[in-house]
Amino acid sequence: MSDADVTSLLRAWSEGSESAGEALLPLIYAELRRISSRQLRGSGGAAMMQTTELINEAWLRMSSQQIRSWQSRAHFFALAATMARRVLVDHARRQLAQRRDRRLQMPLDQAPPVESGNRVDLEILALHQALEHLAEVDQRQARVVELRYFGGLTIEESAVVLDISEATVKREWTLAKARLRRYMESGATSQQASDD
Repeated sequence: MSDADVTSLLRAWSEGSESAGEALLPLIYAELRRISSRQLRGSGGAAMMQTTELINEAWLRMSSQQIRSWQSRAHFFALAATMARRVLVDHARRQLAQRRDRRLQMPLDQAPPVESGNRVDLEILALHQALEHLAEVDQRQARVVELRYFGGLTIEESAVVLDISEATVKREWTLAKARLRRYMESGATSQQASDD
């Protein structure tokens, strides 16, 4: 099926056709799986969620939205990447809260050492916070990161979604990566200082 066919189904689904949504899922499932696998690989993988679990949760959140106004296949997958990122962040927050609650219920001398899963969850939250900070400073750079890193969109697809030139996407991608690295490093330094 061509990109135009997928776009037609997306538009029909956004206009309320549930049958278009049902016909769409098998066609886009492989791409959603690729996005989810990429997100899990970047976040520590098996320590977080299974790929199918992430796809299903992101799909449920997207299908339950009241307003669906997807202009194209690339736009849809950009939103899917954003939704998958939110699912991962929510999952990391829940995991950290559950671990913290279990540790608080034990006497201090019996509490187990901090689990390695905490590190993965903390890294996801740190990246999320760095991306949120970047969005406050430069919204377009944050969107480029979301599209390229979380969504796996190409330079060309990102340019279409953002309605900017490919050269601008490349430039913003390079600048955004440098800024995120700085935010992450300064955040890690601040976190270590507050832990001491």
